[in-house]
Amino acid sequence: MAKIINQNPEQKARDKIDLLLEQSGWIIQDMKSINLFAGKGIAIKEYKTEIGPADYILFVEKKPAGVIEAKKEDEGIHLTVTEEQSNSYSKSKLKYLDNNPLPFIFESTGTITRFTNLQDLKPRSRDIFTFYKPETLYEWINQDKSLRSRLNYLPELKTNGLRECQIRAINNLEKSFKENRPRALIQMATGSGKTFTAITIIYRLLKFANAKRILFLVDTKNLGEQAEQEFMAYIQPDGNRKFTELYNVQRLNSSYIATDSHVCISTIQRLYSILKGVDLDESAEMTNPAENNWQIHEKLSINYNKKIPIEFFDFIIIDECHRSIYNLWRQVLEYFDSFLIGLTATPDQRTFGFFNQNIVSEYSHEQAIADGVNVGYDVYLIDTKITKEGAKLKFGEYIDKREKLTRKIRWEQLDENIEYSKKQLDNEVVNPDQIRTIIKTFKDKLPEIFPGRNEVPKTLIFAKTDSHADDIIKIAREEFAEGNEFCKKVTYNSENPKSTLAQFRNNYYPRISVTVDMIATGTDIKPLECLIFMRDVKSRTYFEQMKGRGTRVISLDDLKKVTPSAKSQKDHFIIIDAIGVSKSLKTDSRSLERKPTIPLKDLLKAISVGNRDEDLFLSLANRLARLNFQLSDDKRAEIQSRAKGKSINIIIKDLLNAYNSDIIEKTARDKYRIGEENEPNEEQLKEARILLKEEAASSFNGEFI
Repeated sequence: MAKIINQNPEQKARDKIDLLLEQSGWIIQDMKSINLFAGKGIAIKEYKTEIGPADYILFVEKKPAGVIEAKKEDEGIHLTVTEEQSNSYSKSKLKYLDNNPLPFIFESTGTITRFTNLQDLKPRSRDIFTFYKPETLYEWINQDKSLRSRLNYLPELKTNGLRECQIRAINNLEKSFKENRPRALIQMATGSGKTFTAITIIYRLLKFANAKRILFLVDTKNLGEQAEQEFMAYIQPDGNRKFTELYNVQRLNSSYIATDSHVCISTIQRLYSILKGVDLDESAEMTNPAENNWQIHEKLSINYNKKIPIEFFDFIIIDECHRSIYNLWRQVLEYFDSFLIGLTATPDQRTFGFFNQNIVSEYSHEQAIADGVNVGYDVYLIDTKITKEGAKLKFGEYIDKREKLTRKIRWEQLDENIEYSKKQLDNEVVNPDQIRTIIKTFKDKLPEIFPGRNEVPKTLIFAKTDSHADDIIKIAREEFAEGNEFCKKVTYNSENPKSTLAQFRNNYYPRISVTVDMIATGTDIKPLECLIFMRDVKSRTYFEQMKGRGTRVISLDDLKKVTPSAKSQKDHFIIIDAIGVSKSLKTDSRSLERKPTIPLKDLLKAISVGNRDEDLFLSLANRLARLNFQLSDDKRAEIQSRAKGKSINIIIKDLLNAYNSDIIEKTARDKYRIGEENEPNEEQLKEARILLKEEAASSFNGEFI
C-alpha cells in the first residue's frame, strides 16, 4: 500500500524528517509497534514522557540516547527558541524507564536541523545537514569526553622547529577550538610554511584530541600531490617517526576512501563527485575551478550519501581557501559537520565573511620579509605600446606609491575576481613580434639586473594558453641561441610535467620555464629569481599567489647548485611586467624599495638627521632585509650592539611598523586606553605615528652608521 502523503504543515515536516532519518540508517516506529531488536538505531514517534509525548525518541542499541523536536517549515527561523522545549524532553523520564538525561538533542523542520550535544563542556546548538548515523551516536555515548570537550585539554605546544608566526597561528587556532568556533582563518604569507603549520595542527588533533578523520582540501591535483609529499616528510615533534608511519594518509584519486584513513587529501572537485556518486575525469582536477576551465553551471545539489555521512570528517583544512569554496562550491563544505579551517596568503572580503571574521592569525608579506622568512621583490615594466617613435621600449623600475590601509578598510575593499577590460589591461602579449621584443629586452638587461652572472637566472614566464607558451618557448630559444633544454613548458598538457618541474627546481637546465596555471600557485621553486608576466590575471588574489612563486628563501650553497655563478644568497627576486598588471591590480603586498638610486649610507644619514619620509623608511627596511641574508652571526651581533640592543630583525620591523596603519591604530588605542567600541581620533593617531617613527629612528645614530 502506498504511503499516504500528509498535507498539513506539521505532518509535511514529519514526512521530511522521517525520510532524513531513514536515509541516515534509522528505523522509524510508533509506540504501538516498538521492536528495539529491529536494528541498531530506532526512532520512536510520540514516545510518552513525564511532561508529555516527545515527537521522536532515538534509541541506540536498545537504550534511549536522543530526542527530536519537530517543527513545521515556517518555524525554521525560530528553532533556537525551541531548544528549551527539546531540552526539557531530554531531561524528563521516559515512560517505563528510569533513564538518565538524553545527551543528544535535535530540532528539525525537515529542511533545517539543529543539534546540541550535552556531553560538550559548554553545549551549544549548531546547524547540521541531516541526522547522524546510529553507529555514530553509539560511539559518542560511549566516549569519556566529546570531541569539543577533548579540545579543551590539548597539551602545550612544543615549539622546537616552528617559526614565531606558526606558533602564533597554532596557539590561536587551538584557542578558537576551545571556544567552539566552527570556522577559523589562518592568513600567512606565501612561503611562510602554511602546509607545515597545518600538518602540525593535524598531528596534534589526531594524537591529543583523538580526531577520527581529517580532510585536507585543495583545488588542484598538483597541490594535492605536493601536500602528500609534505605529509610524508613530516617528522613528529615529540619523537623521531614520520607522520605516515603513525597515521594513514590517503590522497583521493578515485571514489574509494579507505575506512582506516586518518587524513584524506582531495580536490573539492573530486569530493563533490564522490558525494554525487559520479565519476570524475582527472583533467577536472588540473586547474582550480575558480580560475579556469572546470565550472559547474547548474546549481549544485548535494544529497545525503550514506557512504560518506555528515560526520565523516571531524576537521576540514582548506588550502588556498580564498578561491574555490564560495558560491556553488560552499555547499560541499556545508554538507559536513566539521570544524572548517582556512589557509590563505591572500584573503578577500568573501574569505573573511565565510570564516565568520574569525581570523586567528595574520602574517603579512612585509612581516615575512622583516623576519627573513621571505625575500622581497622589485618590479620592472616593459612598455610594449607602439609610440610615435616606433616600438621604443621603456624598461625601468616600477614603484608602487599606494597608501597602506588599515585592516578594517582592507576587509571592506578587498574583492575577488575583479574583471579588467581590454581598455584597462590591453597589453596581453600574444603577438609574436611583441614576444620577441620582450625576450630580447629581458636578455639585454640581464647584466644590469643580475650583474656578474654567467647564466640566465631561473626564470618563470606566465603564458595565456598552451599555444601561447609554445610561441614563447620557440622565441626564447632563438633569442638566447640555446637548445631545447634551455627553455621548457610546464603545463598540465605538456609531456611529463612533473619531471620537467623537478629539473627546473633541482638541475641546471632548464633556465626558463613557461607555464599557464600548473605552477602559478602553491609550488615551491626556491632557486627562482625572476617572474615574467605575459598574460592577464583575473583576480587580485591570484596575482598575489603568482608573485609568491619567487618569495622562497634559499641558501647560497643550494642556489649555486643550479646557478653556479651566483655570488650571494638570494635576497630578492624580480618581476618583469610586460602587460601592466602590477599597476592595474592592487594587491596587499608591494615592493618596499622606493629609493632605488639612493645608496644605503645616504638612507641611514637622512633618517639620523631627522628625515621621517615613508619612502626612506620602507627603502631602508628593504635594504636591511636584503643585507640580513648576507651577514654573518658576528656582524649581526655587532649591529645589535650599535643599535642599543635591537636585532636587525627588530630594526626592520620598527621601520615597517612606523607606517603600518594597524600598528598605528593599536599604539593609539594602547596609549589612550581606547576600547573597541570607540575609534582613535586623528590627533591620537598623529601622536601614535610620531611615537613609532621616533622609535624606529632611534637605532640610527652615528655609531650605527
